[in-house]
Amino acid sequence: MTKPRAGVVFRPQSPPERLRAAALAAEAAGIDELWLWEDCFREGGLTSAAAALAWTSRITVGVGLLPVPLRNPALAAMEIATLARTFPGRFQPVLGHGVLDWMGQVGARAASPMTLLREHTAAVRALLHGETVTVDGRYVHLDAVALDWPPDQVPAVIVGARGPKTVALAGEVGDGVLLDAPDAGPLEPSAVRAVVENVSAAAAAAGRPAPRVVSFVAVDPARDDLADVMAETLEQYGELGVTSVVFQAPGAAPDPAPLIAALTP
Repeated sequence: MTKPRAGVVFRPQSPPERLRAAALAAEAAGIDELWLWEDCFREGGLTSAAAALAWTSRITVGVGLLPVPLRNPALAAMEIATLARTFPGRFQPVLGHGVLDWMGQVGARAASPMTLLREHTAAVRALLHGETVTVDGRYVHLDAVALDWPPDQVPAVIVGARGPKTVALAGEVGDGVLLDAPDAGPLEPSAVRAVVENVSAAAAAAGRPAPRVVSFVAVDPARDDLADVMAETLEQYGELGVTSVVFQAPGAAPDPAPLIAALTP
């Protein structure tokens, strides 16, 4: 078993001017990953990621997730490639449906979210790998599009998923899966194991390498045994095949500082 990477979430319920302090604290603590959300209608995920990457020098910054109805795949690939080239090996994008009600609010809700996610993910991934893409799908229409500056170190294109069909899609057309978690706490081991097996089987069937499996885990920062609980969760999720365990504080005003402190050696 390989020990999973450990991360924390800076949730967008906190104002963006607090991000710098959180990013610097996570970096100083030696934490592997800092994750951001792109919830409507709060901070922009890519602008926040660019700032966090610029303030730090080592930590990986992920955005979980970028709702695909909000961006043309060519634009998404351009933005991801720019961050990947500017901060090699440190940016982790995740694509996903987004909250469908929010997508409806902005007039971007698709009649078939699965079709959109499949077409968008395949196009973005191909563009990042330096391919010239021509596609005339139900939602994605590209005519001989290629990036002038594809990244030398291509980031994994992960798909955010909950249901089994989307998890399988993550393995088939993506490079892994981001598993969200409820505020109530860690998912049952059987549920995590099922996701790992599903995405791994889909990746193998598509001839892809072993996928990344990132899992958000909600944990109460006020617990007296916080450090012990987080250490146990890292070990348990690693045994289940999760490659990154990302802790988040629940509630309306989540502060990542206690989680960062608990992960500090």
